[in-house]
Amino acid sequence: MAAKSPRAWQRMLSGRRLDLLDPTPVDIEIEDIAHGLAFVARWNGQTRGDFAYSVAEHSLLVEIIHGRMYPKAPVKWKLAALLHDAPEYVIGDMISPVKAAVGPGYGELDERLTSAIHIRFGLPAALPKTVKAQIKRADKVSAWMEAVQIAGFSESEATKFFGRPNAELIEGLDIYLRPPVEVRRDFVSRHEALLSQL
Repeated sequence: MAAKSPRAWQRMLSGRRLDLLDPTPVDIEIEDIAHGLAFVARWNGQTRGDFAYSVAEHSLLVEIIHGRMYPKAPVKWKLAALLHDAPEYVIGDMISPVKAAVGPGYGELDERLTSAIHIRFGLPAALPKTVKAQIKRADKVSAWMEAVQIAGFSESEATKFFGRPNAELIEGLDIYLRPPVEVRRDFVSRHEALLSQL
């Protein structure tokens, strides 16, 4: 008797059945992404406060920072910045050392999900390298802020890992930890606002 293949799909709250080995754009819903990301903790949950700092909150911050860094960027790249960690609604947020330990399989899964998500919302399956690099720069600024404000890093330690951002770039930006329901709502609202401008 042949061994039964392990289940490689996940049922979403929307009712969609997402095949992790072959994700398709039709099985992607923004409500599922927002819900999942609002409950996924960054920094493995090792942050100060009464609520976890979620990937959804981080994504909102990265999109703001990206907009400050590249104010003339087309709306589609702002949307890409908001969705830069969207696959984590399924695979969670692994810190870099864990990704390295898991090996190339993690990256391949992330790429498959990213492609399906991008196509679902009208973006190219793979972003141009320059755009990807711009979003990564905004991501590093966010990581520095998070490290210093809520993850217990000194400024010098955060600067060693992420680089010190320009003070003007982050002026007026503070990290607040909020209930997942609020973050989920704001993520969906921002996504809808950006889609309406495409």
